Amino acid sequence: VPLNKKVGRRGRKPAWLGKDLLAKLRDKKGKYKLWKQGSVAWKEYRDAVQNCRDGIRKAKAQMELNLARDAKNNKKGFYRYIGQKRQAKESIPPLVNEKGEWAATDVEKAEVLNEFFASVFSGSQDSPNSQVPEPCIPGPLGGNWGSKTPPLRSEQV
Repeated sequence: VPLNKKVGRRGRKPAWLGKDLLAKLRDKKGKYKLWKQGSVAWKEYRDAVQNCRDGIRKAKAQMELNLARDAKNNKKGFYRYIGQKRQAKESIPPLVNEKGEWAATDVEKAEVLNEFFASVFSGSQDSPNSQVPEPCIPGPLGGNWGSKTPPLRSEQV
């Protein structure tokens, strides 16, 4: 079983994660391995866990205080952090159904996707060259409008 994890995107770590916190996390991981082997008491491992948890909370709070203090001088960093913390993100854009109407609500989007996938998977498998219809997803990656301009919503007009 490999013990080392392959590191992707080298150098990417949270801004609040410093050397002292990394050392605490390594210590916690080592104590967990020793506890699994029976060399370390459970209480000692739990103390390491609590130490890491407190350190992480303090580091995050300190970083947020620094961002708030420097918000006037460092607007980009402040708004980038706020953008990462936002929870509500609409993952599915408005879709176009077979009639050419826009589906904006979640129920309408579900119906459009259901109809599309039902038509794709219920087709006969007689010919190996049967074509899959293109999705009705607006945008640069979705719909294929060729030289035509994409259809606009009433909000965009």
